[in-house]
Parts: sequence; C-alpha cells; structure tokens
Amino acid sequence: MRAQVLMRSANDADAEALVAVWEDVLRRADRVRQLADVRWVIDRVSAMREERIVVAEIDGQVVGAVHLMATTFSPINLEPVVRAISPHVLPDHRRQGIGACLMEAAVAFAEELGIAHVGTAVSPGARDSNRFMARLGLGPAATLRVAPTGALKSRLHAQRPGLGRATGRQLPKVLAARRSARRRQPSAL
Repeated sequence: MRAQVLMRSANDADAEALVAVWEDVLRRADRVRQLADVRWVIDRVSAMREERIVVAEIDGQVVGAVHLMATTFSPINLEPVVRAISPHVLPDHRRQGIGACLMEAAVAFAEELGIAHVGTAVSPGARDSNRFMARLGLGPAATLRVAPTGALKSRLHAQRPGLGRATGRQLPKVLAARRSARRRQPSAL
C-alpha cells in the first residue's frame, strides 16, 4: 500500500530537505553555501507568479521536489512552456508514484497559467529518469551541452587555422608535406 503524498509549495523551512533532494544538481560548494543558495531561490520564487517550487511530502518528510517556471521555449521561440526543473525524488522513495505527482504538479501549473506545453531536462546518464519521462510522452526537443569556459576557450583556440598548429582538417596536409620533404632529402649512407 502506498503512503499518502502531500503536494505543496515550498517554504523556507524546507531548505535543508531541498538540499538533500537536489544535492546532485546544486553548485559544488559546502553545505552552508548550498543551504544559502536554496534559501535564496525559495525567497525569490515565493514572490513570483510565474515560478513555483513544489515539494512532495510523506508523513511530514520532504521526499521529492520540482522547480516550475513559466517561460518560453527559448529567447527566440516565444511559445510559452512550463519548465519542470530538477524533478527529483529521494532514492528510498522512488517507484512509488512521487515522480508522477511532481509532473502532475507541472501540468496543473501549466493549466493554471493557460500554457499548452510542459518540458523538462534530464541528465543523459539518468537512464531511469529518461525512460520515465519518455513514458509520460516527453520527447527530446534539444540537447543542452555545457563545458567550463576555460576548456572551451582552449579548444576553440586550438581549432583556429593559422596559429601554427595542425587542426583536425589540416593534419592530413601537414603529414603529406612531411612525407614529401622526407622523400626529397638525400638518404644518408
């Protein structure tokens, strides 16, 4: 028999529980900084009509959460969408319908605002989460890729032509020129 799940908006008293629920998606910092971050997000969201944090609670314990945001598909595609950001359920409470409750909260929020689409982002390595979202009918719309700024700058710099380095496209030409030069050199006997 499944426990009764209570869905409600988050408040400041939920901050510590939200750090536990979202620990894998929060910024890498000590617990004090993460707690401050979550409190700041709760305070900001509580004052906004177009955002909401919904928690799933069983017997007084927060076991899951989702951040809901009414926005557009992108800054250039102005079709409205509700983004269900980081729908997470604590490991001990998975496969009990809590994830479905979180996504139902996203649907209810979208309907409340008259928005026809709901979207979410799932880590590509989260196999169960991806399958769950696919079963609900959410299909891939984009791939969000992220890299550290310094690493990206380094890679872009390395791929620029004319910097004295052989790029991926130039490498065959460089190797061919070296082979030709070796063939032209007199062999030392």
